This record gives sequence, C-alpha cells and structure tokens, in this order.
Amino acid sequence: MKRRQLIGAAAGTALSATTLAGCGLFDDDPEPAPQPDALQPVLDEAVRLAAAYDRVALAQPGLAGRLTPLADDHRAHVAELSRVIGAAVPSGAPASSAPSGDAADSVASLRKAEQAAQKTAAALCRTAPAARAGLVGSIAAARAAHAEALR
Repeated sequence: MKRRQLIGAAAGTALSATTLAGCGLFDDDPEPAPQPDALQPVLDEAVRLAAAYDRVALAQPGLAGRLTPLADDHRAHVAELSRVIGAAVPSGAPASSAPSGDAADSVASLRKAEQAAQKTAAALCRTAPAARAGLVGSIAAARAAHAEALR
C-alpha cells in the first residue's frame, strides 16, 4: 500500500468509529424510561371504581340493580382509555375485602370515590390536548352524574 492509501484508510476507520460512537452504539447509558401517559391516572381510577362497584354489589345484593349500570360505565371508560393510550385493558383492580357496614355506608363510600375521581378527570380535561379533552370531559361528566345518582 502506498502511504496516501494507508493514511486515507486510517482516516476512514477513525471517522467510522467516531460516527458509531456518536450514534450511541458504544454508549452505556440506558435509554430514559418513557413517561407514563397523562390519561393513566384516569384509567387507573376507572378500573378501581368498576371493581369497587362490583364488590359493593356482591356484598349488598339489593344494590346490584342500581350499581351495575354505573360499574358498566366505568368498564366502558376502561376500554376506551386503554384503546386511546394503546395499552392492554387491565383485568381489574387488586382484590380487596368486601365493604363492611350497611348499604348506606357503602353507597356513601362509592359517592366519595366518584367525587375524587371526577376531580382528577376535570383537572386533566383542562390541560389535555383537544383530541383527548372530549373523552376526558365526558368521563368527568359521567363521574359527576354517578355521584349525584348515589345521593
């Protein structure tokens, strides 16, 4: 090899190594974890609410007719939020004990949960992109209606 060819080959090798190092091939830093979707808290609450309604309906069979449609609304919210986020539909909330107390206490507890969840959805609705604001707004409205239905 001539000296010019040898220098050119060495320069090309150095340039290739620099390019590979710059693209992250040799970086040891892990990729940052992706940020959770802003709708995740609303989804998590919908899962918990549906499960709470199911637990109360099971513990208080006389309330099942009143509570089942509300639980079904939350399951519909879970399905749509999961679709929008691109996540698998959660199977349900972690198991917890059946509510203790009478029917009135159980309904009051559900009402408080609905009010808290409605506040979460309403707050997110104010900051959500237009493409998501309608969905979050309708969920906030449904939660407010549920709270009123539980009076």
